[in-house]
Amino acid sequence: MSKLEVFEPAMCCTTGVCGVDVDPTLVQFSADLQWIAEHGVDVVRHRLGHDAAFFAANPEVVRELHAGMDRLPIATVDGRIICVGVYPSRAQLIQKLGLKIPAADKPHIKAGACSCKPGECSAAQ
Repeated sequence: MSKLEVFEPAMCCTTGVCGVDVDPTLVQFSADLQWIAEHGVDVVRHRLGHDAAFFAANPEVVRELHAGMDRLPIATVDGRIICVGVYPSRAQLIQKLGLKIPAADKPHIKAGACSCKPGECSAAQ
C-alpha cells in the first residue's frame, strides 16, 4: 500500500470550511483525499502548527522549507516529493500513486442527461 503524506501550512482545520471564508480548494482536496483513501492509499496530513516534528523529521521537506514557506503544501508518496506549492488534483494523485481505477469507479455523465432543450442549457454557458 502506498503512503501519501501532505505537509501543509499552519491553519485551523484541514477541511477548508472553518472560519468565515470557505476555501473551495481545500474542500475539494479533502474530498479527493477521502476518495484516494477509499482506494487503498494510506493518507496522512501534517499541519505545521500541530505536527512540526513530522516536518523536521523529513529532510526533503526541510530542504524545501529553506527555500520559503510558499513551498507549502508539499505532497509525498512513499517519502518522495510529488508536488510542491499547490494541492494536487485527484487526477494528478491517481497518476502519481499509479492507481488503476476500475471503470465502475469513474464518474459517468450521460449525454443529454439534463432537461434543457438544445441551445438552452445553462451548463453550456
